[in-house]
Amino acid sequence: MDEQEKKSVDESYKNQVEKDKQDTPEKDDFTMPEANFSFFISTIGMQIAIALGDMANPADNTTQENLQQAKFLIDTLEVIKEKTKNNLAKEEESLLEGMLYELRMRYVSKTNK
Repeated sequence: MDEQEKKSVDESYKNQVEKDKQDTPEKDDFTMPEANFSFFISTIGMQIAIALGDMANPADNTTQENLQQAKFLIDTLEVIKEKTKNNLAKEEESLLEGMLYELRMRYVSKTNK
């Protein structure tokens, strides 16, 4: 993709986001959370909790274990940890390490029954 195509895609995205903002009715003063690293990691953690069967899937309100998916997502968090090494704020690093530890322990407890 050349530079002109990249600019065109970027402008198209910006225009669509602006249009979506105008077209989306506000519901009960709901505020979208800030898109940041901690929120990103937390959403992956929630997906892992769903895959471990620790919480219901919000899409269909069912609870099911999928340990293969949980392991994949835990491994994905480990990749993120390695790729962001020495590039995170102390709080972000603590969140990621703590989450990985807790989710690994939950995974191990589910697989060692």
